[in-house]
Amino acid sequence: MAGLTAGGPNVDVSLLYEINGLAQDAPGWLDRVVGFVGEYGLLLALVLLVLWCWRGVRRLPGAAAAEGFAALVWTPLAAGIALLVNIPLRQFVGRPRPFRQHGGLEVLADGKTDFSFVSDHATLAMALGVGLFIANRRLGFLGIGIALLEGLCRVYMGVHYPTDVIGGLALGTAVVLLLAPLAMALLTPLARAIAASPRIGWLVRSRRRGLAQPVDLPRSSSCENDLAA
Repeated sequence: MAGLTAGGPNVDVSLLYEINGLAQDAPGWLDRVVGFVGEYGLLLALVLLVLWCWRGVRRLPGAAAAEGFAALVWTPLAAGIALLVNIPLRQFVGRPRPFRQHGGLEVLADGKTDFSFVSDHATLAMALGVGLFIANRRLGFLGIGIALLEGLCRVYMGVHYPTDVIGGLALGTAVVLLLAPLAMALLTPLARAIAASPRIGWLVRSRRRGLAQPVDLPRSSSCENDLAA
């Protein structure tokens, strides 16, 4: 913990300067774009990806729609839990932001006064990506790729060390996967009940689909029909 609080091992700081150095050499408009994308854009892209997957899940028959819907409900819930877990973790480690420990950094985000380890943005992005992977392999790989890009942006912006990002990616992944069996066991029956409701059943399945149709589709194909359309 002392190494983290003091600014991290040398390789961590070296990577920080190398990646953030790209921001110093880049034109101002590119830094502004990366700053916006790293702060808001990539997270918004992940949310839209979850909604797109939901659109595809609703077109699946019966049990597959309920299972896919349960996985998509678990995705934001897991992300929220991961962020809550990070609150005491940040306070316990107490690692200052890199620009408070090291000079010469190009900082692309203002108002960062909280602790650095672990990155909330990386945690949230990876939780959404891995949760999406449970619902659909293809979109999940895309979501995980966006989460990795989010982590790179946070270091480029000068607001996190690389190990802050790695810790966030690990935390988001762990919360989603470790709690997924219990979450799916609780949410899948709820999704089936919602699907059977004449009022809100549209949340789980398209009105053109029936609930009782048999299904042999694996979970990984939840949205593939939508992508092929």
